[in-house]
Amino acid sequence: MNNPRQELAPLRKLLEFDRSVRRYDASRGIGREVLEALVELTRYCASSQNMQPLRYVMVTEAADRDRLFPLLRWARHLKDWDGPTPEQRPTAYLVQVTDTRIAPSLLCDCGLQLQAITLGAAMLGISGCIIRNFTPAQVHEALGLEPHYKVEYVLALGYKAENIVLRDLQPGEDYNYYREADGTHVVPKRPLSELILDI
Repeated sequence: MNNPRQELAPLRKLLEFDRSVRRYDASRGIGREVLEALVELTRYCASSQNMQPLRYVMVTEAADRDRLFPLLRWARHLKDWDGPTPEQRPTAYLVQVTDTRIAPSLLCDCGLQLQAITLGAAMLGISGCIIRNFTPAQVHEALGLEPHYKVEYVLALGYKAENIVLRDLQPGEDYNYYREADGTHVVPKRPLSELILDI
């Protein structure tokens, strides 16, 4: 095997691009064909007991996006920011739901599929933000879902309109992300030395 870090460089580049983006170029839409291609990736993800109970609602029309957006709460660590302006809002959403007739609860399916979708989006130059900070009942009602569908996550998608920088978390430093004076979004990441336990 060659240098493993070199071999993994393309995946690392995708992961570095695959940030939680909260400001988008609202003038650039995302078509249904793109969303279908992204959802198709989930067919190849592992699924607990192979039940495959997750489903996706595609939200692309302006009226539907406008109905969903106010129900979402953005960037809880940025206390003085009210969320994206109309010119910065996502141009599509994928709402992930569980069909509880198949499985009443899940283990790790949600995260596996969302990561597959966001990595696929990154390959297309599209950014996303996986959101759980909302009231599920409100989203359920806004989408007119049947009772057996349980809302899990909302994935906002669009072409990013912000600069995001990753840097190593320093000893004693707060892990929360923050914005610099010029609007750059800074995300501290724990170093590899903190992630591996020697036993």
